[in-house]
Amino acid sequence: MRRSASLAAVTAPVIDLVFPPRCPLCGDPLARQGGLCVACWGRLAIPGDPACALCQRPLGEEHDDDGHLICAPCLASPPKHEGITAATLYNDASRDLVLAFKQGRRVGLAGLLAQLIVPRLPELDGEWLVVPVPLHRWRLWRRGFNQSALLAARIARVRGQALAVDALVRVKQTPPLGGLNRRARAVALSGAIAASPRWASRLKGANVLLVDDVMTSGATTDACLRALRKAGAARIRIACFARVLDEALDAAGRSGTSLDGTDTGP
Repeated sequence: MRRSASLAAVTAPVIDLVFPPRCPLCGDPLARQGGLCVACWGRLAIPGDPACALCQRPLGEEHDDDGHLICAPCLASPPKHEGITAATLYNDASRDLVLAFKQGRRVGLAGLLAQLIVPRLPELDGEWLVVPVPLHRWRLWRRGFNQSALLAARIARVRGQALAVDALVRVKQTPPLGGLNRRARAVALSGAIAASPRWASRLKGANVLLVDDVMTSGATTDACLRALRKAGAARIRIACFARVLDEALDAAGRSGTSLDGTDTGP
């Protein structure tokens, strides 16, 4: 680790000379690589507190039996996970970062996005498997990388947990999910995701951190949750860079952005 840090310190001036640091959102010069300018940092909408301990919705008055702050929808229909951690709310700025990362193939942004996710994660007691939302092999072939896997790898390394990059697989191809409502997404994803037989013994009784880049309606994560529960996973948390949660954006006073025309599905 020290050798890697020393090498980075030595090579940083050369990299900055060849590739001057610039903000990935607006293109303004930066003091160093891997961040945003002050103005663009301010454009990101960060989920606020207090919020529901399970879904991150703005806080209501409800509590569960242990005194945790839980919103009415989660009390009425408890989710099959232990909580969602989102680095940002999905607005124009986070959308632009995701599009640059995923469709613009700027894989170097994985470090920045993961850097925003990690501090918001709770302490992960014990051993956890960090599992990315999978891509179908044809989409992986066309894109060349799984953006969720790149984020998962960074998170696993920083938190010192095991990366299970292929623990979940897409067993059937699904259409692009952008523009579909929750019900249509659920239908499209029915039976599309399964646990890999190679990970059967490791997933049984495991704690799993499921990682995605954008969480929209939750249909994709629900499909992953079903597959992980079927494989015997004991505890599951969800981590993502951006969360579509309009009521939280309204509470934060930030403008949202339409999902039309964007590929928000994996």
